Amino acid sequence: MSHQPFQVICEIEPPTRPDLKHVRHQIGTLGKVADSFLIPDNHIGRATVSSLAVAHEVEAMGGRSIACLNARDRNLLGFQRDMLTAAAYGVDQFLFVYGDKPAAGSRTGQLTVRTMLEEVRAAAQGAAFAGVQPFRVGTAAGLRPLPPWKRSADFVFVQVSFSLDALLEWREANPVEVPVYAGVMVLASENHARRLAAAIPDIDIPTALVEKVATDRLAGVEATCEHILRIRESGAFDGVHLIPVARYREVAASLEELL
Repeated sequence: MSHQPFQVICEIEPPTRPDLKHVRHQIGTLGKVADSFLIPDNHIGRATVSSLAVAHEVEAMGGRSIACLNARDRNLLGFQRDMLTAAAYGVDQFLFVYGDKPAAGSRTGQLTVRTMLEEVRAAAQGAAFAGVQPFRVGTAAGLRPLPPWKRSADFVFVQVSFSLDALLEWREANPVEVPVYAGVMVLASENHARRLAAAIPDIDIPTALVEKVATDRLAGVEATCEHILRIRESGAFDGVHLIPVARYREVAASLEELL
């Protein structure tokens, strides 16, 4: 673990319409507890406003941003365009992911996370990016052995888990020198739990928590905030990747009090 203070990286719900008001509200509300913001890219296979544009908006509001870019929707030329756009916007932090299954259509099939990482490292040496702030690039990891090539990233986001023991077991088995952020998510409802279990087959969602959120809409918020505190106290992670879903107001209020 690095010596930087424990970081809370809050995920923004990206807009599916050409309107950034809701994004600005999330940034303003979470700003007191977030050290930076992660902006998803075509979230869960639906078209959204560009993560680069939203990241630029975060920076304009005085925050720090990490723009997510998925391999699913890009060919090499499109990816090179995005890197130039990011440099022009002053966006310098990214999370490269494979991408959720698209709601319609199919993958381009040309890029992978690994080739994106290799491409951005090579581009940094090119004349087009001379004088540009070096990009920091992270990768996502499941609770499985971390491939050697992912260890070359600047930081790692570990998948959402409701179990501190599972996270600590993964961390011990996968020592890396770069910052590692544990994924935490607010469980909003029973239906949300079912969708999450279907999307991440190896995730373990406590039955007791599912039963609590069925009768108390804030139970998921309380459990997540307690989970974050336990992760911080463990000293095993550099921070968390927090996904507040629609409960960002409640999460902000609770975390501000606790942290």
